[in-house]
Amino acid sequence: MEIGEHVKVFVTGVGGQLGHDVMNELAARGISGIGSDIAPIYSGIHDGSPVCGMPYIPMDITNHAEVSRVLNEVKPDVVIHCEAWTDVDAAEEPANASKVRAINAEGTRHIACACKTLDAKMVYISTDYVFSGRGEKPWQPDCKEYNPLNVYGQTKLEGEQAVAETLEKYFIIRIAWGFGLNGKNFIRTMLNMGEKHDTLSVVCDQIGTPTYTLDLARLLADMIETEKYGYYHATNEGGYISWYEFACEIFRQAGMDVTVVPVTTAEYGASKAARPFNSRLDKSKLIQNGFKPLPDWKDALSRYLQALKNS
Repeated sequence: MEIGEHVKVFVTGVGGQLGHDVMNELAARGISGIGSDIAPIYSGIHDGSPVCGMPYIPMDITNHAEVSRVLNEVKPDVVIHCEAWTDVDAAEEPANASKVRAINAEGTRHIACACKTLDAKMVYISTDYVFSGRGEKPWQPDCKEYNPLNVYGQTKLEGEQAVAETLEKYFIIRIAWGFGLNGKNFIRTMLNMGEKHDTLSVVCDQIGTPTYTLDLARLLADMIETEKYGYYHATNEGGYISWYEFACEIFRQAGMDVTVVPVTTAEYGASKAARPFNSRLDKSKLIQNGFKPLPDWKDALSRYLQALKNS
């Protein structure tokens, strides 16, 4: 399918980091993008970028009838499903369990069913949390040895399974350590903490690679022009690092005099949700299928810090 002005792409979760950047990337390519989220009107940052003025339709993905109605009215050629419950610790609260599953698993199934009816392509954004987080080998995109550590990972896996069971025309993209302009992330947290403290303790035994949503959005826009369906992993290049190493580079590039102390996860203290020690994702399938890898994470960080200054 040739993507262009006559093709409609429906994007969920535009109130978040990735959805915001996907909409702007579609606009840059002259592709018709329709944004959606739970809020009655666009609730992301009003930064003057195209997403702020693009078509927006509120939709509760947990309501099957509403999803079916909205998507049948819009009749998109592609749905890029970015919306998710991403608060990993809050997902562990018993009072939230049904809501997390309704959003991450059932909501995803509702969208997949609508895509099947419309014969639309679907892009589903997932996470390394579907795996056990153990060992040191990078996880392969077609690995089926799932063993989620927490409610977030389990419900995102259920979302993956809903897509794969329902559709043939799908892309499941797993990412890790996401950051973008339109939301909270580790970089913002470090910058804010660095303003208040001279010394910070950061875990050094959880290993992965960051993902800049601006770079990921470009890859997703490339993918939907193809029929190279399946499972993929996508993070920025530049090698695997710890959160400690990431923090050190953040402060170095930001020119902030903050001492970062490496600590183990055990020393840092338990969080409500178990965290993966191994978030290494093997991304070689991208190159094998002709897609351009994301830039080096240090380059992504530099561009992001500049974007923060300009925002």
